[in-house]
Amino acid sequence: MADDWKDQLPLKVINVLVYLLFLGSNISTIFVPTDIYTHYKDTYITPSHGHSSFGLHFLIFPLKSYIQLDSGKRVIIDGISWRFPLLGVFNAVFVNLWASNHHILSFIFAILVSSTVSHIYYIVKKFHTPSNLYDELLVHLPFSLYHGWTTVLVVLTAFESFGADASKVAASPATKAWVFVALLFLESTGATYAFSTPEGDFPAAIAITWALFAIFDHQHTPFIHWSALVFALLSLLWVIKGAYGLVTTWRRGGIVLEDEERAPLTR
Repeated sequence: MADDWKDQLPLKVINVLVYLLFLGSNISTIFVPTDIYTHYKDTYITPSHGHSSFGLHFLIFPLKSYIQLDSGKRVIIDGISWRFPLLGVFNAVFVNLWASNHHILSFIFAILVSSTVSHIYYIVKKFHTPSNLYDELLVHLPFSLYHGWTTVLVVLTAFESFGADASKVAASPATKAWVFVALLFLESTGATYAFSTPEGDFPAAIAITWALFAIFDHQHTPFIHWSALVFALLSLLWVIKGAYGLVTTWRRGGIVLEDEERAPLTR
């Protein structure tokens, strides 16, 4: 029998309220006169302004309605549980710190956001294999994208906290070396997503690749500019690999997990 819609109602209400906070914090920083994307520290790894998490919050929006269905409740309420409200709070604090140029504090909260998303990502991937198209589109897709994006976010805020200001200081050999290492890390992370499972994690690899192309687009120091392009093209190969693995897996009848991986998070 279907669960009563009142089951764990406080958590459902808080999820919706936190989502509004989650989205509202991003809307306010984009559309107010002193928005985050026009007043920020430009580093040697800053991507173009079109790269942001704003669209991800609209991807998560249908998830709020999916809570009311049995399959949605099992993943969102029983599985993710209070971690999503916690993510919303961390995200709102982070965005406002980032918008007000509190670089070190925003870096700390970027790590908290990334850690929370990583925990949710682990729970969703390990314990809640998609049983239908709604699971794939409304839960796995947005959190895969978000996990990839928060990996980029930690790198960006690290450079904003401790790196040189590109508008004031020329790129030193040390700066170029650190940027190269960061780009290599991002590209390697994309490869990790592609090979993490037989079907790979196609959306997360897209988030990494998109960021690398955005860095290539924004950076004009020749070494950094072309290095970003090379790593972006390599990362694009991992996206293609992930897409091929996903299509192949679904043609074979979906993702297959071992028995212990089918165990629910809550018993």
